[in-house]
Amino acid sequence: MALKVKAQEKLQKIGKYEGTYRYIMMPELYTSLSQEKVIKEAAMRSGVSKGIMQACWDAAGEVIKAWATEGHSVALPGLGTMRFGIRAKSVATADEVKTGLVTSRRIIFTPAVDLKDELANTAIQITCYDRDGKEVKRVTSGDSGNVEDPENENPNQNENGGSNQNGGNTGGNTGGGNHPGSGGSDMN
Repeated sequence: MALKVKAQEKLQKIGKYEGTYRYIMMPELYTSLSQEKVIKEAAMRSGVSKGIMQACWDAAGEVIKAWATEGHSVALPGLGTMRFGIRAKSVATADEVKTGLVTSRRIIFTPAVDLKDELANTAIQITCYDRDGKEVKRVTSGDSGNVEDPENENPNQNENGGSNQNGGNTGGNTGGGNHPGSGGSDMN
């Protein structure tokens, strides 16, 4: 199996390369699999009925959601762990701390070593297309297979230069739910 990527020659309209054509890489064959298809395949591989698999899937989802919103890091078998966290502005004194400093709630996924190894060992196939859509080159990866691990990138400093106050464990216990947001810095 391989990850399929296309490199399309596109005119850059902003930034350092404005006005020039550059090859931009993007996934070629990523598709969204329906929950029904995943359950059907899991039932077939496990030898249990689709109905039983659906009940187990639903129950596991409810347990994960309940425990994660109580501040637990929850194991996702064969995949890794997930937990909820926050992004928040930092302040100089305890008197300034208030809920309005929270800028977003996050879902943090930490992949299992086996999953990262699988990704590292998966080839990447790149097909290059010129600005007219004509295929001009195919390349198969010969890279080292490095897998990004955002949790280990300078663990005591967040993306805005601020310090994570719990020794690098970004995320913290929000006790929150399903509330999208963006921006801000980590403060736990």
